[in-house]
This record gives sequence, C-alpha cells and structure tokens, in this order.
Amino acid sequence: MSELSARDLLRHTLATLAYRGGKALRGAPETFASFRAASDSRTPGQILAHLCDLMDWAFWMARGEHRWYNSTPAEWNADVDRFFAALEKLDDCLASDTSADAPLTKVFQGPVADALTHVGQINMLRRMAGSPVRGENYARAKIERGHVTADQPQPVVEFD
Repeated sequence: MSELSARDLLRHTLATLAYRGGKALRGAPETFASFRAASDSRTPGQILAHLCDLMDWAFWMARGEHRWYNSTPAEWNADVDRFFAALEKLDDCLASDTSADAPLTKVFQGPVADALTHVGQINMLRRMAGSPVRGENYARAKIERGHVTADQPQPVVEFD
C-alpha cells in the first residue's frame, strides 16, 4: 500500500472535517446558534462563523496569500452552507495545479487543525444544550478524499 502525498492527506483531512462537521451541524435545534455555556463564551453561531472564516483563510493560504476576515454570524443554515462551500472551494484548489504556493503543513497546522478543534466544541455544546450528537467509530466511517459537501454518507457504527 502506498502512502498518500501531503496534498492527498490534507484533502482526506478536509473530507474528515466535512464528515465530522456535518454530523455536528446537522439537526441542531433552532435555538442552538445562540446557546451560551457561560456568559463570556462563544455561541455555536459564532464558532460556526469562525469555522467559515478558517476555511476561507486556508484557501487563501493554499494560494500563497494571507487574507483574514472576522465575519459576523449569519443565520445557522446559511453559515452551514457557507462552511461546506468554503470546504469545497479549498478542496478544489488542492485538487488542481493552482494550489500549494504556501507549505501545506502550514495550511494544516493553522486553519485546518483549528477547525477540527472547533467541530469538537460544537459537539460538546450540542450535548450541553440537550441535543447531543451520537458517538461514532470514525475509523469505520465512509470518508473519501474529495467528498466535502454537506451530503455525507450515513454512519456505519454509532453508539450512545
């Protein structure tokens, strides 16, 4: 079995982010976007907007530019759509010959790794808000490089 290239591994990581993120974002209660675990904590809506900003930043990093923008949270489903659109744009960039003007390790260690952390935060906040996401054996999930849309496969092995 051959090892994946750095680019292919990063694209697989984006597919993993799409799968895990999709599970965390799907089916959230209507009031979830404004839930606060503490008075000074970010809301899930603010975290989701930040996830979108991270994916935009990752795209520009892959193109060799530094562009950062702090967006204001939109309606939950609009930001969910924005998140997946940004993932797809980044994945398309990485799949083409127009990317990698910056080291891919920097794209991973900055915005992509941060995004994985924030998906975990959203999962934790879902549980705290009374709408937990079911656990899963993610090693058995049907995650495929290049599949970064909101339309993700059904879980293979979930548990409570």
